[in-house]
Amino acid sequence: MSIRKITSLTLLVAFVLLILTSLVLYVVPEGRVAYWSDWHWLGLTKTQWGDIHTNSGFLFLAAGLLHLVYNWKPIVSYLRNRAKQVQLLAPGMVIALLVNLVVVAGTLFNVPPFQSILDFGHSFKEAAAIKYGEPPYGHAELSPLRLFAERTGLHLEAIRENLKHAGIQVAGDDQTILAIAKANGLTPKAVYDAMHSRTTNGEQVPPLPEQPQAGMGQKALGEFCRQYGLDHHQVLAVLAAKGIKADLNQSLKEIASAHGTDPQSLYKLIYEAARVH
Repeated sequence: MSIRKITSLTLLVAFVLLILTSLVLYVVPEGRVAYWSDWHWLGLTKTQWGDIHTNSGFLFLAAGLLHLVYNWKPIVSYLRNRAKQVQLLAPGMVIALLVNLVVVAGTLFNVPPFQSILDFGHSFKEAAAIKYGEPPYGHAELSPLRLFAERTGLHLEAIRENLKHAGIQVAGDDQTILAIAKANGLTPKAVYDAMHSRTTNGEQVPPLPEQPQAGMGQKALGEFCRQYGLDHHQVLAVLAAKGIKADLNQSLKEIASAHGTDPQSLYKLIYEAARVH
């Protein structure tokens, strides 16, 4: 096979890889969320997808330059006018420059449809942040257990006890959250949740999520309190102080609707009450 043919095919495959990795990176969670939740797709992490994208880009560049060399004459012919003279600003080149200029300017000045494309991608990332949760600080998963306790204000002894109760083995206080997670087949977020978990009536209960999860609005308030180990008397008192009369048998959605609010706002009140108490 000729070098010209191999170059063209390499350029094509590299282009397909760039498209694929670009789409993945377009919807992948933000780095802090992806690392915290140990996000994977097709068995690859965000970092691995990014690495493939970078090296595919360099391969595309190299193949593109070689392709340019092999096709120099046809490309130059695109710049010739009817008198067979080369014009750098030939009509075709001017149009190509204008198209690229419109895309760059539209992106910088946040005008549709360019901003809409970016907003659509951000919506995926925001949804992922709600689904997987946010770390307490950047790259928290790389912190040793001792430092993590200091940074988050948690008591090291309580952390050790909760992790032990959850069946999570820890080699020592200098082991990172990520290493603990991998050693136990968990995500850093799952380890963090276990640190916060409490024991109610001999059973381990999960921490109350910062953001409401799908389906929470359909749960009865009493069931909701039992699931997350909340004192329903305190919850009812906090809601009553805000002018919300609730019944433990009512769902969060029913309570919110009866008081002209939405389940998200009601959840926020419950979450703040749980943090205070």
